[in-house]
Amino acid sequence: MRALSPFLRDAWALTRPYWSSEDRWRARGLLATVIVLNLSLVGMTVVLTYWQRAFYNALEAKDAAAFTALLFTWHRSEEGGFLPSFTLVAALYILIAVYALYLRQALEIRWRRWLTEIYLTQWLEGRAYYRMALTDPETDNPDQRIAEDARMFVGQTLGLGLGLMRSVVTLGSFILVLWSLSGPVTVLGITIPGYMVWVALIYAMAGTWLAHLIGRPLIRLNFNQQKVEADFRYALVRFRENVEGIALHGGEADEKRGLTTRFRALMENWWSIMTATKRLTLFTVGYQQVASIFPIVVAAPAYFAGRIPLGGLIQTSSAFNQVQDSLSWFVENYSVLTEWRATVERLTGFTRAVTVARAAGTGPVAAQGSQPGLVIDDVTLALPDGRRLMEGARATVAPGDSVVITGASGSGKSTLFRAIAGIWPFGSGHVALPAAGRALFLPQRPYIPLGSLKRAVCYPEDEAGFTDAQVAEALEAAELGHLVPRLQDADAWDKRLSGGEQQRLALARALLLKPDWLFLDEATASLDPGAEERLYARLKERLPGTALVSIAHRPAVAKFHDRGLKVEGGRLVEA
Repeated sequence: MRALSPFLRDAWALTRPYWSSEDRWRARGLLATVIVLNLSLVGMTVVLTYWQRAFYNALEAKDAAAFTALLFTWHRSEEGGFLPSFTLVAALYILIAVYALYLRQALEIRWRRWLTEIYLTQWLEGRAYYRMALTDPETDNPDQRIAEDARMFVGQTLGLGLGLMRSVVTLGSFILVLWSLSGPVTVLGITIPGYMVWVALIYAMAGTWLAHLIGRPLIRLNFNQQKVEADFRYALVRFRENVEGIALHGGEADEKRGLTTRFRALMENWWSIMTATKRLTLFTVGYQQVASIFPIVVAAPAYFAGRIPLGGLIQTSSAFNQVQDSLSWFVENYSVLTEWRATVERLTGFTRAVTVARAAGTGPVAAQGSQPGLVIDDVTLALPDGRRLMEGARATVAPGDSVVITGASGSGKSTLFRAIAGIWPFGSGHVALPAAGRALFLPQRPYIPLGSLKRAVCYPEDEAGFTDAQVAEALEAAELGHLVPRLQDADAWDKRLSGGEQQRLALARALLLKPDWLFLDEATASLDPGAEERLYARLKERLPGTALVSIAHRPAVAKFHDRGLKVEGGRLVEA
């Protein structure tokens, strides 16, 4: 129970927020409707047991009129009431079952939409996704947790919850029927009323205990399977995203070894699941097969003694199976329960990882200041492992100024770039951003979003805010005029363009957006020296009022800047 209680708290913590969210009334209405439809199905199942009794009694009595009436019209029951025909009950049952499923699926997609938005917000807010990548390698595949685990959680929670509710209602309905049908039995001089109820209870309790004992390893194995499946899928995606580098290195054999190793881990865990599932299935199928004949065997002495007719025997068997099925809900759903538990643990782990990532330190505080320029004040930069890269960095950049930052590789130039952007979480100090104006940061490897070429150039602004002519002019200025005819083409542009073309596209973005502050981290490193000089000259020409801060190694870049800073010995000094 100590292990179960925290898990149930976690499951409730994941479930509760949606039902008190802004979508709560529609969600509650859908859920109430689905519950009513499911209860209607239980009620119709009760009616069908009485119909079965009358139907088999009609067969036993060779009563053709009753037989026909029970199939197509209605029939007076032994208690004096009316039994609807099978045709009517079956038609209603099918209609209700269809809409119960349809409305449940509608509720499922609404809940999933809400949950996905929540997880996306958690992941993106405060750049938790970036911090997690730096600090928490243990939380594997956050993309799968948002996409796949959220889908599984919603479907499994609704399926298990509604199934359990239906089992409880079915138990309450049929236990009274079975109690009235089974009558008393005397064992060792003790009279036991409603003995079939007690037989069903003992049978189900024994089955539940054995199912848990046999299937318990599936909890850990299902958790591992979700992890190794995600790892293998991530490796394939990473391979697809780096096809050129792999091809240039001739790394196919090594990649195949890596992919094969990941798939082998997946396969080994799957074999373990197969073995555990085989044992559980051996028990559950045998359990269900025995249950199909067990009540008839138990009730047969009363039938042969003439105390109940054939219809009564069939109804007793049906009621016993309904009671036994309800009590055996845990047995029948054990495999799904283990998957649900693994899903809850992965989603809970994701939420905790986001919380930890946000609390992993604020790093240098970057905030809008009251002055017109950029002020770096006593900034200390560290790595995730605690090693310090830079201490006590101080600098100012005035509006319209241009500064180049140089230094040895690994000295902390790019980390300072990230600290100015406000995304580096390790270190201390303050970065006072300009009181007014828009800043644009261009890293060495540009980010190119999915979609059209026009969207890629306009990013992160809405492409609808720019005309095709404006975007075409920016591409021409960045020496990408040959791409202008493809402005509306959607393509994998990060794969289609070379490294130099991607950097040119990023510079076209700067020329289009015309930021007041432009920060470049080796943003022209993939260009040849001539192209680099031409494009820097174009930036200076077309963005005359833009402050320019560049991180660069090439001396030729320095001539396009008014002053220089250098990272040396862990300090930021004037060059």
